[in-house]
Amino acid sequence: MKIICVIPARAESSRFFEKPLALINGRPMIQWVYEHCCEVDRFDEVLVATDADRIREVAEGFGAKVIMTSSDHDTATERLYEVSRRVEADLYVMVNGDEPLLRREAIEQCIPADLDPDSFYVSNLMTDFTNPVEVVDATNLKIVTAADDRCLFISRSPIPYPKGSLDVIYHKFVGVGAFTRKALDFYHDTPRGPIEKVEENDSFRFLENHQPIYYYNCHCKSLSVDTPKDIAAVEKYLSEQN
Repeated sequence: MKIICVIPARAESSRFFEKPLALINGRPMIQWVYEHCCEVDRFDEVLVATDADRIREVAEGFGAKVIMTSSDHDTATERLYEVSRRVEADLYVMVNGDEPLLRREAIEQCIPADLDPDSFYVSNLMTDFTNPVEVVDATNLKIVTAADDRCLFISRSPIPYPKGSLDVIYHKFVGVGAFTRKALDFYHDTPRGPIEKVEENDSFRFLENHQPIYYYNCHCKSLSVDTPKDIAAVEKYLSEQN
């Protein structure tokens, strides 16, 4: 089974311009992500997918293979779809370019041991919240799954609501997802639904149309970078971990 890893990286972020190039301990964030992805033995290839020449130049400067994509994509998944039309593979694993702390052990948990490449398959990662403040932060997606890891619902609101018991562990989205070509074709060919528009979460492209997606708990440290202040938190964590 041929598996390629794609790291989407766009420059035009409204909250953080050229976010992938933000320096973390002197190195661009996209380099941290790329190097961790290169540690995954099951990846046949690791690509940076961008629409910005500046990101391409920096990525190629540290040895990454870059594929230039359209600037018209609204989501990272749509950028991944474009890559899937140009690069042949059985499974496409997308690792968000704003997850500099994700290591090989976590990323690998999104890859199935066995898979029919012609099937519909989508999996993602989640982890436990450790800070209660993050649970009420709308920038963090909360995940609820069934006993077999199939996703039931995703929300920016805290779910499930602790009415009957306080004995609940909240789970947050981690920026890694795996897709077969059939799943990416479905995503591209299906219009956005009302819940996707309200929550601004494109996983609902599948959920609203009764297509299964799975979330596996990688029990990892995840500090996604959304604003410049998050860089300080990442550097503090790295310093504490030496």
